[in-house]
Amino acid sequence: MVKTKKINKGVKNKKPTSSGQRFAQYEDRSSLNKIKPKKSLLTFQKNKAGRGYGKISVRHQGGGVKRFLREVDFKRTDYLGQNAQVLDLQYDPGRNAHLALIKYDNGKQSYILAMDGLEVGDKIICDEKTPNKIGNRMKLKNIPQGITISEIEVKPGKGGQLVRSAGGAAISESGEGKYIQVRLPSRERRLILGECFATIGQVSNISYKLLKIGKAGRKRLKGIRPTVRGSAMYPKAHPHGGGEGRSPIGLKYPKTPWGKPAFGVKTRKKKKYSNKMIVKRRK
Repeated sequence: MVKTKKINKGVKNKKPTSSGQRFAQYEDRSSLNKIKPKKSLLTFQKNKAGRGYGKISVRHQGGGVKRFLREVDFKRTDYLGQNAQVLDLQYDPGRNAHLALIKYDNGKQSYILAMDGLEVGDKIICDEKTPNKIGNRMKLKNIPQGITISEIEVKPGKGGQLVRSAGGAAISESGEGKYIQVRLPSRERRLILGECFATIGQVSNISYKLLKIGKAGRKRLKGIRPTVRGSAMYPKAHPHGGGEGRSPIGLKYPKTPWGKPAFGVKTRKKKKYSNKMIVKRRK
C-alpha cells in the first residue's frame, strides 16, 4: 500500500527535491493580491537582534531578512460611524495574520487585521453598535452572547490587545454589570469592560499552525538563531553543563542559565492588578 501525504487546506507542498523541501509545508497565499503595499503606511524599524546597549538581553535572535513594518490600525475609532470598503487583502511579513487595506468614505486609507471570511469589496464599519457582520467593530456591551470576536481592547481607547494572532477567536459570554465575561482562546474566562471595543469574527490565516518549517534556513530567515541545550555546555555557561558524556542535570530541579527554576514554574505575580478580572484561569 502506497502512503499518501495528507495535504491540509490553506497549506501547500513543494516537490520533494531535497530533504528540506520534502517535509516543509508553506502557506497558500493564492487568495491574497500580489501587489506592493501602501507606501504611506510603511515604517522601518532597525533589527536589534536581541541586544540592548550591545549586550544580549534576548537569546537566539539575530539575522533575518529586512522588512518594512505595516502601520496597523488596532483602534479604528478615529472614523466612528463611517463606512469603509475593503480594497485589498495582503500578506504581512511582520505577523502571522493577514492584513486588509480599507478605504473610508472620506478617502482615508488604513491597514486593519483581516478576519476569516472577509473579501475584497466588503463594506465594514466601526461604531458603538453595528450589525453582527464579520469585520465590523463595536463595543463589547452591544455584542450578543455567543458571538465569535477578536482584537479585543483591555482598556478603553488603547486599541485591540487581546486575540490578534492568526486563527485567534474569543467568545463573548455573559454580562455582569459594567463588565462582560469573555472566553479567550486559552480557555481563560476574563471580565472586560463593556466600553471596550472588539471586532466580530476570527482572525485570518487559520491554517498557520499547520505549517512545517522543514529546514534550518527558513528559521534563520525569520531571525531565529540556533538553540543549544544547557547539558551540552560547560559548567560556567549553564547550571546543567559539565560532566563526562551524557550526564543528568544533577540538580533538585531544572534551572535557567541564570539559576532560576525552569519548566512549569509559575512566573505570574501573585498580586497582579488584573487577577480580580480573571474568573477562571487557563489550564
